[in-house]
Amino acid sequence: MPFIETSVDHRFPWYVRIFLWNQRRRYGAVLEPARLWGRTPKVFAALALLYGALDRRSSPIEPGLRSLITVRVSQINWCPFCVDINSATSLKRGIDESKLANLADFVNSDLYTEREKAALAYAEQITFSDREVTSEDIERLRGYFDDDAIIELTALIAFQNLSSKFNAALGVEAQGFCLPPRQPESGG
Repeated sequence: MPFIETSVDHRFPWYVRIFLWNQRRRYGAVLEPARLWGRTPKVFAALALLYGALDRRSSPIEPGLRSLITVRVSQINWCPFCVDINSATSLKRGIDESKLANLADFVNSDLYTEREKAALAYAEQITFSDREVTSEDIERLRGYFDDDAIIELTALIAFQNLSSKFNAALGVEAQGFCLPPRQPESGG
């Protein structure tokens, strides 16, 4: 149960109600984070636009890699909702279940490409608060991404940190979209 009441009786503005209706149609239920964010409608609208810009088809970061990154950041931030929905999205985007199951140990796994490992290592550098991004980290990324893609990758990681920290702090639970992969064990 979330720490903040997400009553279905809350009166949302029309544009938030349309978004919630679309979620109900797409997922069979309104997502709990949307009910929470919807209580601050202007912030919610801006957040939805930002997510749409980051998860667009023309992104220089392929959909499967975007999904792996969002799951890994969500694991680190202990967000069961985000791990749940982002894992389901990963599977829909063709990510193998074994990749999800071994995500916390991607560094030592042959399941991941070097491009994926570079992006996931960068996501960990940004997400773990006891680390800092170095010029060596950026140089490693440049072997696989141009500067514009690195900027977008950074924005995606920052967005997922915002989302998963928000949901975890407010106690948003998984909604049963996917069996969650194991939580982080390495990297800390």
